[in-house]
This record gives sequence, structure tokens and C-alpha cells, in this order.
Amino acid sequence: MRLATIVSALAIVLCVAVFGAIFLQRVSIPVPSPEPTPPQTTPTEGQAPGSVVRVTDSAGKSAVAAPAAASQASPTPAAQAAPYPPVIPTSCSNPNALGISRVVEIDTTGGPGFGFEHFKAHDFLREGEVVLTFDDGPWPKNTRAVLAALAAHCTKAIFFPIGLHATYEPGLLKEVAAAGHAIGSHTWCHQDLSKTKGHCNVNGKVQTVEYNPIDEIEKGISAVHWAVGGPTAPYFRFPALRHPPELIEYLGKRNIAIFSADMDSFDFKMRKPEQVRQSVMDKLKKHGKGIVLMHDFQHATAEAAMDLLNDLKAGGYKVVFMKPKFAVTTIPSYDEQVLKVVSATGGHLAIRGPPQAWCALLASRFRTSHLPNPATENQNCRACRQAGIHTGPTLNGTNRPARVAGDKVRVGDQPQDCQRYSVSQCRWHARPRR
Repeated sequence: MRLATIVSALAIVLCVAVFGAIFLQRVSIPVPSPEPTPPQTTPTEGQAPGSVVRVTDSAGKSAVAAPAAASQASPTPAAQAAPYPPVIPTSCSNPNALGISRVVEIDTTGGPGFGFEHFKAHDFLREGEVVLTFDDGPWPKNTRAVLAALAAHCTKAIFFPIGLHATYEPGLLKEVAAAGHAIGSHTWCHQDLSKTKGHCNVNGKVQTVEYNPIDEIEKGISAVHWAVGGPTAPYFRFPALRHPPELIEYLGKRNIAIFSADMDSFDFKMRKPEQVRQSVMDKLKKHGKGIVLMHDFQHATAEAAMDLLNDLKAGGYKVVFMKPKFAVTTIPSYDEQVLKVVSATGGHLAIRGPPQAWCALLASRFRTSHLPNPATENQNCRACRQAGIHTGPTLNGTNRPARVAGDKVRVGDQPQDCQRYSVSQCRWHARPRR
């Protein structure tokens, strides 16, 4: 009996030991934790999938923060983008100036799109606020008139120059930069990027061209950067506001913001400054705020600029300046292409130096027999003389101003005709002597 009790106790102990070992083994097996579910994101409308936008005003307030698609994040450019220079406040002597109501910093990572005509994701403007933008420059006289109006009102704008125009007037584009405006780009020769064939006006001659749309974009960016000789904005506007999806994706990978507009002035269809003013003010009255598209290339816009800014002030509108967080990075191969163009002897002239040097070079390259000394002539005609316009009696036996255009010399009827021809326009039409 006693032996049976002992055996039973040993059996119970043995069972407990076996079940205990099994229990401990089960507890020690690690259980894999569930993988975290990636956040569900939707690509922002009107921009490359995976784009990230942070719009921050000068007071440090975040106005927009769009989510990113982690699986399609945009690659980092080969060259690290440098921070864009800060906006330097300037003293303003005009008590009725528009000024700048606020500065909005734009993070262009992923290529955000702005302008409700095509991109509706980012609405950071308040009622009565406008962003001023100008396309197709730089252009002599017209761009300077726009700059003068902006300076008088102590305000800032965004310029979208054409690359070819930038090579004609690099000094003028430097003036735009020196005034503190943001400078983006607008292709090399204003081609429709939904196509691969078009026409380009080079040195006054319209040429039929075939082009790669990406080349057209990048060459324009490099040309503008070359002309400014300093930081330029990662901002791009498509000609005719035509946005092929594959190029939107490409600009997203380049971290370049795309600008459409909230309202297009259609000033390129107008010949009178009053029409430009009415177009802009009527559309602002309808929309209440927005990014305004104009052209510093257009004479009517240049003449309307000062009065238009006065209208904005009288209407209680406020200007917002969109400052990029980083400067654009150019691609070296396109930089080299631009350098070849501006230094080529058969194309438009890339002339540097004092007026005397310009005159000497033009005299040797074009069909000219005489160039007067710039120091002894009327100041108003200096630009014309630098570009081959003559006032001396040795040209055609007349004292009237004239210019070289192709194989012909055109003589003006009045002395003030000289003022009509800018350096770039004369270079645009001039031809090298054979």
C-alpha cells in the first residue's frame, strides 16, 4: 500500500515535469509581430505622384502639407540644391506702395503644381491676395518698364524668361535678379512641349526645328541660370500652359515646381494698356485672389504696369511673394550646350565690355563703314550705336539714324527713330558679313 502511494506520487511528479517542459518551450518561441500597414495615400491632383509640398509663410506658419506616396518618392538630384537667398527687405519711400503683404516659402520637393487653371491642391492665398508673374522676357524697354513699376511700389514678382531671350539680354536678367524678384524658366525657345516639332525665331530668322521636350526644358533652365550668374528658382511654366503628364512627372523628379495660373490676362492679344488693366482687374474682381499671368515681353503690359499696380493698391489687393526654399540645380551637359551657343560666332552675339568694344566688334563683323565714338553722341542713341545703328554722315550720305538688318541698311525718317531699336533687337536682325 505504501509502495503504491510512492509510485503514484512519482508518476504525478513526472507528468508535471513533462507538461511543464512543454509549456516552457511554447512560451519561449518568438511570435512575429505584424508588419505595420503603410499609410494609404492618394497622389496630389495635378502633380507628379509622390510629390511633397510644404508651403510656409515668413511667420513660420505651415499653410499646406500634402502627404507623400512613400513607394514613389522623388529621387534626390545629383547636385545638392543650395538654399535660396533670403528676401532682403528694402526701404520704401512711397507711402502708397503695394509692398509685400507676406513672403511664402515654397518647398519644391516632388514638383508641386500651382495655379487653379490646372492644379487645385494648394490654396494658400487669402482673400484679396495676388501673386504677380511675368512670362517671355527679358525684353529691352518692356522688361525695364515693368521693373520700374515694381520698384516704385516696392513689391516683388516671379519672372519666367525664355532661355534664348536670356542669352540676348543677360545684363537685363541680372537687373531682375538684383531687384530681388524670383526667376524661373519658360523653355529654351517657347516650344509647345506636347509636340516635338515647331518654329524658333533665332536672330530674326524663323527656323523649323525638331526638339526633345526635355532638352527644351533643361536648356532653358541652363540659359537663364547662365544669364543671371547666380541662384535661380526651381520654378517652371509650360508654354501655352500645356502640361504633358510625362513632363509633369519629370519635373517632379527634378524637384521643380510647375506654375499654371489662377487667371490669365491674355495680354498678348492686347495692344492698349487700358485693355490689360481692365482684363486683370475684372478677373480679380471675379476670383477675389490668385496667381496672375502677364508678359513683360508685351509692350502694352509694360505701359500698363504702373497704373495696374496703382489699381491693385486702390482696390485693396495685397501682393504675396513666393520664395523658393532651394535654388534650382542645372545639368552640366546643358550648361555646356548653352555656353557653345552664346560663344558661337555664327549665332547671336555674346559681346561683353564697354561701348567702344561693342562698336569695334560690330564694325568688324557687319557691313558697316563707320561707327561714331559713343562718348560724343547723344545719350539716347547709345544702345542703337552699340548695335550698329549709325548717325554719322558717312553712311549713305545722310545724317539720319540707320541700322543694319540682313543685307540692307534701313534709314529712319526722324532722329528719334534711333530710340526704337534696342541692342537685342538690332542683334536679333543683324547678319554677319560673308
